[in-house]
Amino acid sequence: MQDDMTVQDPGQGEGQDCSAEIAGLQTQFDIVRFLRRTGEAFSLKHFIAFSLPGFEAEKLSPHSIVSNWPSELMAKYDALNMIRRSPSIRRLRTTTVSFSYDLMDWIAEATPTEKPLAEFSDMLQRHGLRTGHFFPVHDALGNRGVVVWSGEGGDLGFDSRLLLQMISIQVFNRLAEIGAAWKTGQIMLTDREVECLSWTAAGKTSLEIAEILGLSEHTVNHYLNQVTRKLEAVNRTQAVVKAIRRGLIS
Repeated sequence: MQDDMTVQDPGQGEGQDCSAEIAGLQTQFDIVRFLRRTGEAFSLKHFIAFSLPGFEAEKLSPHSIVSNWPSELMAKYDALNMIRRSPSIRRLRTTTVSFSYDLMDWIAEATPTEKPLAEFSDMLQRHGLRTGHFFPVHDALGNRGVVVWSGEGGDLGFDSRLLLQMISIQVFNRLAEIGAAWKTGQIMLTDREVECLSWTAAGKTSLEIAEILGLSEHTVNHYLNQVTRKLEAVNRTQAVVKAIRRGLIS
């Protein structure tokens, strides 16, 4: 097997070096975009990466790291206490080998006679989560986690399963690295990014900052977008607040 992993897009037939790309992902937002694109290449619309819940856990949402599950689906999962009913969660606690589950069978095994579970089953089908492919993973410190890819159905071939396993391992490890960097404040901003963000904190618009720094408005927007992404902020205002809290700007 080659050292570099390559995802082949079934529609395009073009590959890319996933190992290098994953190592270069800087934020959880970057990872979400990567996972979405990778899932689409395998006709798997949804994904979730989470730390493996302990036996005392009552909800999945506190353990979720990144996910594109619809919010109503996660809320329903937690409301029904599915984490205690789920045969897949039980299996994940006893294996490090990947496996797949037909989610309709999964619901039936949980408690087939309850009306709320029938509603949850309908929700899964409506959002196209009929089959789940579960990949147990762990980070460098040994913390266990899971990456789950879900879609309308169909089996994964051996090569596809092997590739998704390797991608899941590297993504979970990268998530751990990003989380560690965030906790220790290791967010690196360039001088220009600091300047643009500092002037934003002072109430200046992109056009005004461009005039002050002798840059184009487009370039200023680029720097501010980069800062917002690095700080995992939803907008510039939140980026300013996060940067001040971390001492990146004064």
